[in-house]
Amino acid sequence: MTRVGKYHLALIGVAALLLLMSLVRVVTGQDDITSSGTFSAALVLAVPIALAGLGGLWAERAGVVNIGLEGMMVLGTWFAGWAGYQWGPVAALVAGMLGGALGGLLHAIATVTFGVDHIISGVAINLLGPGVTRFLSEVLYREGSAASQAGGAITTSPPISGRPWEPSLPILSDGPDLLGKLESTHWFLLSDVAGILRGLTHNVNVLVLPAVLLLPITVYVLWHTAFGLRLRSVGENPWAAESLGVNVYRVKYIAVVISGAFAGLGGVFLVFFSTKYVEGQTAGRGFIGLAAMIFGNWRPGGLAVGAGLFGYADALRLRSSNSGAVTSLLLVGAVLLLAYLVMQARKLMSSDLDARNARQYTVMAFAALGMVGLFWLWLTVDRLPSELVFITPHVLTLLVLLVASQRLRMPKADGVIYRRGEQH
Repeated sequence: MTRVGKYHLALIGVAALLLLMSLVRVVTGQDDITSSGTFSAALVLAVPIALAGLGGLWAERAGVVNIGLEGMMVLGTWFAGWAGYQWGPVAALVAGMLGGALGGLLHAIATVTFGVDHIISGVAINLLGPGVTRFLSEVLYREGSAASQAGGAITTSPPISGRPWEPSLPILSDGPDLLGKLESTHWFLLSDVAGILRGLTHNVNVLVLPAVLLLPITVYVLWHTAFGLRLRSVGENPWAAESLGVNVYRVKYIAVVISGAFAGLGGVFLVFFSTKYVEGQTAGRGFIGLAAMIFGNWRPGGLAVGAGLFGYADALRLRSSNSGAVTSLLLVGAVLLLAYLVMQARKLMSSDLDARNARQYTVMAFAALGMVGLFWLWLTVDRLPSELVFITPHVLTLLVLLVASQRLRMPKADGVIYRRGEQH
């Protein structure tokens, strides 16, 4: 008998979720739930979050807590905008990654060399990033300067010279728009699949492809190479790694600088999308990336799911002309909670009641209340207040993290101050 592995379960879960979304679209009549426009926007919104989360994963797998991702993203956006308007998109890409890496280097110097508390250092980076970029903007983009005459100001850079390439993937989106025609039929499931594929493959920003490839590359490097084994051992027990000849300081420095470069790359993506640097354009995506990483249990696959979840909720909010499409998420949430309750009930039926199971019953009781509440809201509320629609992605992120917290396992030495030669 063939064993059902986690990848088979993941595929089954994706198929079940797709079927659920198609059913909800038919029941509610909200075509934006699976439209190509929604998924195209979701991809754009999810990529910078995933890049920031990937940066956090590299640092924390090496035992360094990095809550300074937001500040590193800010540095990436400013340097990308500054270099991009002078020398074009390639220069913007390089400068943005270097700006984020510089923030990572400062964090590594503080935490690894001087033993500063990781949280304090991260907060300092988050404060330093916006402050440094505002100072640089006032110096280089002041009124009367060449940059000011090119369209720059204290809160924005001149536009990037040269539009970043936005290709469509071959076979799926090149030539006749077959996916678009199939999507417009609104057939059950088929049009939903066509809309999702078209949104993920049509007019894709040039940075999306390498950003997506960074996920399997990270899996290969961290879990299938000797360097990755050393890095993860440093995050679990740096003293044991030291006893085996691993240069713990060097590994931590490399991991945190790479972490900053990935966060900076997320900032570059934002600049490419808006074609210029704008103050405040990160909008907390560094923190959301950190939340996505935690939701993913410090693994790239789960991180991608978390980033995609937030990106989808945010895209649905932006795409929906009214709150109907967002309200339909209440029905999706109710069905998902019902599925969670069924799975937990099956597990508890095969075990005796003990303290752990008693705690699980409490969690299930809250999940049941949430399911009933969401279903009641979907039945009785036609239009959510705009304030609630605006914070829907953030509330969804918090709820997902609350559920995911039941199974999290962070690296054992994450955030631990390490000193060479000392015994833990």
